[in-house]
Amino acid sequence: MQNLIRIKLSELGYAVFRINSGKVRMADGRWFDTGVPKGFSDLIACKDGRIYFLEVKTERGKASPEQLNFLKQMHDKYGCSGGIVRSVEDAVRITGDRESSS
Repeated sequence: MQNLIRIKLSELGYAVFRINSGKVRMADGRWFDTGVPKGFSDLIACKDGRIYFLEVKTERGKASPEQLNFLKQMHDKYGCSGGIVRSVEDAVRITGDRESSS
């Protein structure tokens, strides 16, 4: 779903970035930390000076408290838009783009 969202938003003129987050144990036993805070959104879309944080979930997937807090902080402190998206249509709606998502 993330790739479909990335493709559609790119077609609509957005710069879209996938953010890998978390920690991974390397083959030598060391931990690699991606450097973004816990709860950071899956996708960031930018267009016309606006930034959108998109947390991609399956139809039944639930956002963690950290993910919900991250979205709230980005909105309340920095005025960014975003939300939970379960489809390409959700992403287009959240970004406020008027073009059809089909």
